Amino acid sequence: METKRQQKIERQIQKDLGEIFLLQTKQMQGLLVSVSEVRISPDLSIAKVYLSIYPSAKGAEMIESIKANTKAIRFELGQKVRNQLRKVPELVFFLDETIDYLENIDSLLKK
Repeated sequence: METKRQQKIERQIQKDLGEIFLLQTKQMQGLLVSVSEVRISPDLSIAKVYLSIYPSAKGAEMIESIKANTKAIRFELGQKVRNQLRKVPELVFFLDETIDYLENIDSLLKK
């Protein structure tokens, strides 16, 4: 069960990472990266970040690029949350495939 503090920090990290990805993907036309969910450990040291990438064909390539730049992203996040958190959590990125799953179900229902 999550505490109120964990939930508050998850929402703040989701909002700030969303802004960071929005600025980074403005340079790449036709690509959208959104933070669908953030889960933080009870000791606030590790944050699991689930990303939704559109178009999904570039999802695997984009997630690898993001994982390669985790240190830079964590630094930018630290600049944004430095007044709210003492320690910036380690970021672990995962591809959120919920949208693909929903589209598959929708296409099967239309048949």
